[in-house]
Amino acid sequence: MIDTAVLKQALGDLEEDKVEALLGEFIAEGPSPEETQSVVEACQQGMEIVGDNFEAGTYFVGDLMYAAQILTASLEKLKPLMSAGSGQEAKGVIVLGTVVGDIHDIGKNIFKALLEAAGFTVVDIGIDQPATAFVDAVKANSPQLVGLSGVLTLSIASMKDIIDALGEAGLRDKVKVMIGGNAVSAETSEFVGADYWSKNAAASVRKGLEYVS
Repeated sequence: MIDTAVLKQALGDLEEDKVEALLGEFIAEGPSPEETQSVVEACQQGMEIVGDNFEAGTYFVGDLMYAAQILTASLEKLKPLMSAGSGQEAKGVIVLGTVVGDIHDIGKNIFKALLEAAGFTVVDIGIDQPATAFVDAVKANSPQLVGLSGVLTLSIASMKDIIDALGEAGLRDKVKVMIGGNAVSAETSEFVGADYWSKNAAASVRKGLEYVS
């Protein structure tokens, strides 16, 4: 069985070849969905190491992008194992996007990959998206969840505009709104009227599963 602590550190150290080798051995063992979930969480914890190094100034933006590529490739390999043999339909539907005024998508893409690995259908509307785009996507896809991502401080006002627009369209009580990114906090979540906030993608996925269960 894979040593998840070793996997976590390998991803945190940006050791792509080692991550690939560990995952290859793990997949060859024919793991269960539950075992696979623990490996997915180890990968996310590895990304937290990357984030800590970035905040400490030892990693740079290029390192973040490289780590995100490693994680995305890893989750693509693990995704088929998450529901192997379950025969279940998608856990739920989420409309996801980076809000208008912000073009950052690393965090959004990591969250998307984890959501898909957990069995969600993700409607990713991209970056720099206005309230109308979110409203239209909710109308078209009838999701249970809406995910708003933002790194910049100005994203907070955009998030509030989007949530207000959902209310004006009569859609707010039909969805749970989750916000994430460097710009969010408990105070901003209360200000914009979100149901949930987090800077941890894995924790957000677990909360999403609670909402749709």
